[in-house]
Amino acid sequence: MGILNRRDQYADQVIAFNKSFDGRIVTTDWVLTEVADAFASSAIRGRVRDYFKHLLSIEKFECVRASDDLFDRALDYYNKHIDKEWSLTDCTSFVVMRDQGIKEALTGDKHFEQAGFVALLK
Repeated sequence: MGILNRRDQYADQVIAFNKSFDGRIVTTDWVLTEVADAFASSAIRGRVRDYFKHLLSIEKFECVRASDDLFDRALDYYNKHIDKEWSLTDCTSFVVMRDQGIKEALTGDKHFEQAGFVALLK
C-alpha cells in the first residue's frame, strides 16, 4: 500500500525496496482485494484499478489467481491453525509462499514471522 498511499507507515521502505529489488514479486487476488478494501472509503479509491492494472502488466510481477483449489487449501491451513489470529488472506499467502519456495514477504505483519517467513518491513 506504500506506493498508493504515501502516508502509509511503510511507504518509504517500500519505495526503497522497489528501487533496489530485481527479482520476482508474487501476490494473490486475495491480497489485492484486501488492499482495495483498505481504500474503499478514501480519496485513493479512484486510483486503485489503474494501479492494479499497472502491476499486472509488469513482467516480474505475478498474481496467483483465485481458484477453488487454492481457496480450499488456504481454508484448511486456516482451520489447522485455530490457535492463531491469522486471516484467511494471510493463510492464502502462506500456502502460495510455501508452494513457490518464497521465504520473504514485503510486509510488517507479525503473522508472517509466526508462520516461519521473514517480514522485510520489520
